[in-house]
Amino acid sequence: MHLPLFCLSKPILHGYFRSSCSWRVRIAFALKGIEFDQVPVNLIKDGGHQFTDHYKQLNPMQQVPAVHIDGITLSQSLAVIQYIEETRPGPSFLPVDPKKRAQVRMISDIIASGIQPLQNLCVLQRIGDQKLQWAQHFIQRGFEALEPILEETAGTYCVGDEISMADICLVPQVYNAERFKVDVDQFPTIKRLNQTLMEVDAFKESHPSCQPDTPADLRT
Repeated sequence: MHLPLFCLSKPILHGYFRSSCSWRVRIAFALKGIEFDQVPVNLIKDGGHQFTDHYKQLNPMQQVPAVHIDGITLSQSLAVIQYIEETRPGPSFLPVDPKKRAQVRMISDIIASGIQPLQNLCVLQRIGDQKLQWAQHFIQRGFEALEPILEETAGTYCVGDEISMADICLVPQVYNAERFKVDVDQFPTIKRLNQTLMEVDAFKESHPSCQPDTPADLRT
């Protein structure tokens, strides 16, 4: 694939170290071998930097990530991942087979639409004292649906034996589950896939524990 000149400048990821959506994009860049710059957006400090007028111009939803790439700014991690897939060489995030491609998109949407948004910081802040139970409930509910699907689709990875967008979505969600003290041992397929993926360099180097904005006490 020959890239046009506008593709040669580094993308800029505006994100937060512990945001699962930001992590998805970091994984995608790493898998494709794409160098990028990071601009931290602290979701907690000073009431949340995502609410500044400057950031609102980048992402009117005032969420992370926002990615400036090829002269445009994209939000929504799956849109970013699919743009990278369609414009950059390297390992494909979507299988050639249409049935497997649909399965990848289904698993990605279950996580990105049906599970993860319910643990967004803006949601949990509205829940108040019950935020832990709230997050646990919806992660548990989502994983109970996801586990039997993955039992059917998984090989080495979520769908067959090639890493896909589904895997890019799964690992950050398991990290969230562990943060909110959900017992992942209940879900042996999810647990196995996560352990396998966390041996892959792209997933390790993009982990929240080693980002430019990771607080010192959370670094490993």
